[in-house]
Amino acid sequence: MRIKLPANLPAHIAIIMDGNGRWAARRGLPRKAGHAVGSENFRTIATFCRDIGIRYLTVYALSTENARSRPPGEVEGIYTLLRKYLDESLQKMARDRIRLKFFGDLSPLPPDIRALIDKTEEVSRQYTGFQTNICLHYGGRDEILRAVRSMINAKPDTVDEAAFSARLDTAGIPDPDLCIRTGGESRLSNFLLWQLAYAELYYTKTLWPGFSAKELTSVLTDFSRRNRRYGGL
Repeated sequence: MRIKLPANLPAHIAIIMDGNGRWAARRGLPRKAGHAVGSENFRTIATFCRDIGIRYLTVYALSTENARSRPPGEVEGIYTLLRKYLDESLQKMARDRIRLKFFGDLSPLPPDIRALIDKTEEVSRQYTGFQTNICLHYGGRDEILRAVRSMINAKPDTVDEAAFSARLDTAGIPDPDLCIRTGGESRLSNFLLWQLAYAELYYTKTLWPGFSAKELTSVLTDFSRRNRRYGGL
């Protein structure tokens, strides 16, 4: 079935991919099964965004809080899926032509995953037109603190919004126009706190593994009807 898109598409979409565990629990499956299906759905949605002309997609894959509070087995399962995703991305990169970037404090990640991330970013740097940003071990407050620490010795009259933004993980790309959260919760959960200042927010009860290109199209239609005033009249 052909999907009809609105004319006014956002340049940058951010997504809080919530609901993998609940999706699995409702089906009597282990949580890792939900993460596996959610990982495949991320690939589907990212490809759809590329195909319809979105420039940037930023997703919340693992927060600093998740990494600390989830059972070790669940976190390790997420790492296993990440290894699989990175391996497949490297194999299919020439076909997919997607630039991949990873945001967050990556130092706690296992060394082999950090090496895969470095290789993926290096190889995909040649591709332009669509960029996917994956937030791992990421927290908005942590990102802001890292930026502040990097500016401690800056002259006060050189510190402005542009200079600060240049120290964030998202340096060089526009702020998100639209932030979607799946799973029924209505909060940002420490995601892109600086960058989402004027983003349009959209919350859906759909759990992430069930979030489809068709529903994303409905969200984009809703976005196209909003009047973004940025504090003006």
